[in-house]
Amino acid sequence: MRFLVLTGLSGAGKTTARGFLEDLGYFMVDNLPPRLWPPLLQEAAARGLARVGVVVDARALAFFQDLEEVLEALRPTVVYLEARPEVLLRRYNLTRRVHPLGAGNLMREIAEERRALAGLRGRAHLVVDTSELSPRGLKEVLARFLGEEGGFLLRLVSFGFKWGPPQEADLVLDVRPLPNPHYDPALRPRTGLDPEVRRYVFSEAAEPYYRALLAVAGLAAEGARAEGRAFYTVAVGCTGGRHRSVAVAERLAEELSGRFAVEVVHRDVEREG
Repeated sequence: MRFLVLTGLSGAGKTTARGFLEDLGYFMVDNLPPRLWPPLLQEAAARGLARVGVVVDARALAFFQDLEEVLEALRPTVVYLEARPEVLLRRYNLTRRVHPLGAGNLMREIAEERRALAGLRGRAHLVVDTSELSPRGLKEVLARFLGEEGGFLLRLVSFGFKWGPPQEADLVLDVRPLPNPHYDPALRPRTGLDPEVRRYVFSEAAEPYYRALLAVAGLAAEGARAEGRAFYTVAVGCTGGRHRSVAVAERLAEELSGRFAVEVVHRDVEREG
């Protein structure tokens, strides 16, 4: 099991880093007292978890008397995030949040937090100054350090408009203009997974419309990945969700799999009526 401690100054990017680690498959726990880390790891091991992490910051200072002993026993990978004081001050002014050490002089509280976390910084395997880093840049630094691909997943969900679009969709493609196998008695009982249905849907006349859908889906996914998104959902809809949407989602997956990791879900393929 890989055990990671994410720590550092408040406002330095721990929330962004935590979300990225969760995208990588880490089970993350926020400010769990160090004395409870060994039971957490035992429970995680019993449940087959391969990656576990804890976030530690100034809110847990009351429990730091156990920290050195637990760190020595468990020897986790420690990642420490920091930023210049003026950058932290600017970020706090933008978010209007209260510093964990109080609501007094913010620059003094930042300095006090830096001193309180000095021991953790000294144990860090990676120290990252996020002053000039974008969220995407921070993710790339962590991915390189951990030796793990940050990953981006393109989800293609076929559906029927008669059942309603998926609520999680980032982009909805309407494939109802394509030829409808429902009106062919021989094809109606089949689905878009059937080669005959696919040949019917992708007639020569329909090819320009499909190529436009492919271009839109690809460009949208590229944009989402460039923004640092972990996944992007494209919903592909026809009337009932059994023929055209299924065929198009499958073909999109085939043609986009060279550019993205792709997951395909056929939500309504088994529905009748």
